[in-house]
Amino acid sequence: MPPRKDKTATLVTEGAKIGEPVPRAIVDTNTASVGIPPQADFNPDEEISALRQQVDALRKQLAEAAGGAKASARAAARQTQATVKLYPVSSLFAVAAVAGAFAFAVAGLRTTPARTRYESTLDDLRDLYGRVRDRI
Repeated sequence: MPPRKDKTATLVTEGAKIGEPVPRAIVDTNTASVGIPPQADFNPDEEISALRQQVDALRKQLAEAAGGAKASARAAARQTQATVKLYPVSSLFAVAAVAGAFAFAVAGLRTTPARTRYESTLDDLRDLYGRVRDRI
């Protein structure tokens, strides 16, 4: 890495007066320098080409992942078809068990008692208020 060119002026500590305008630049308290540090040259073509390369790499990764998912789904479908052909009765029982479990879950959700807005505590408070009112 080549050495940096130091184009900043050192901060003069003597002769500074209160109320003197501060120059518009970066003040570095560690090196006691004021100025704008040298910036790297900005080339938008390089930045755009780097971003395009990253987008292309992401597209390739996405295409590979989608292809892998399709291949595994096809393999699972073929394996399921082979299992059903080899063991039709067991497959029928398995499907019936899953359907029954789903039906019980749905039926269990529907049979929950409806929540009412009736509060017995409110009636107790009304009775207590009525008794206190009768005594007074």
